[in-house]
Amino acid sequence: MPAPLNFRRAYAGKRVLITGGLGFIGSNLARRLVALGAEVSVVDSLVPEYGGNRRNLDGVAGRIQVHVADVRDWPKLPKLVAGQDYLFNLAGQTSHMDSMTDPQTDLDINCRAQLAILEACRLHNPQIRIVFASTRQIYGRPDYLPVDEEHPLRPVDVNGINKIAGESFHLLYSRVHGIRATALRLTNTIGPRMRIKDARQTFVGVWIRRLLEGEPIEVWGGEQLRDFTYVDDAVEAFLLAAANPKAEGRVFNLGGPPPVTLEALAQLIVTANGGGVYVVREFPRDRRKIDIGDYYADDRLIGRVLGWKPRTDLRTALARTLAYYRRELRHYL
Repeated sequence: MPAPLNFRRAYAGKRVLITGGLGFIGSNLARRLVALGAEVSVVDSLVPEYGGNRRNLDGVAGRIQVHVADVRDWPKLPKLVAGQDYLFNLAGQTSHMDSMTDPQTDLDINCRAQLAILEACRLHNPQIRIVFASTRQIYGRPDYLPVDEEHPLRPVDVNGINKIAGESFHLLYSRVHGIRATALRLTNTIGPRMRIKDARQTFVGVWIRRLLEGEPIEVWGGEQLRDFTYVDDAVEAFLLAAANPKAEGRVFNLGGPPPVTLEALAQLIVTANGGGVYVVREFPRDRRKIDIGDYYADDRLIGRVLGWKPRTDLRTALARTLAYYRRELRHYL
């Protein structure tokens, strides 16, 4: 197991840029970096369909430079990346259904804009260290479980194809241009500050909203296996990946506690809430076409190389998330 990193030593006084920094994972990462003494800037488009929310930086906004800008806007990118020590690249379109109904926008954000970001780094800050937020969606329907990094990549939707392209650009620029990049393939990430107004980011958000509003949860199918990473654990993985040279040019899966069926997850979240109702329904036909079935990650590689492991069990993750939205619900609807 690698020796633990001193995050304060790695990040204190460093200039850090986070794309998608008003979103779910980006804002939690920004808050942690501020606590470590970093000089943090975030860029976010605040497009309503995506995850950006100024409330996510409540209490620390005065210590973070916020740029309301779109990563598709090339003229702004060179100035944003210049002089930064680290770039956590989390800007993206996350909705699988939106990628099928509006594939051009998904292409622009998850593919073309990623290439533009890397070109800005190559031309204006080639020494920058980048960690890219990739996704388990690129694997498609698994051939075997748990899914390791050697599994074939066969996406079932446009989003997955474009995320492969974005990830591949980062790895190519690492190999060819010396841009020190790492990709983290995220599984379902949950926790405070995730989008709950709809299912564009995660279905768990919608479940939490419905529970807190006294409405029943809809569980589609119910037998699919999934794993979940609590957001604090995901943030730790990003920090480890950026600070450890052994991660450069590599791809790592993130996982979570033991996998559960969706129906078992519904039972857990109702229990954590102290009450509520869930209803199992047939999987909608339009979504079944792009559903990946069972999935859970083999995350042993990042454990061996970087020493990362998920520390937050699912019950605790759900309890903390529910507690946050009991206080903050009105800011996220």
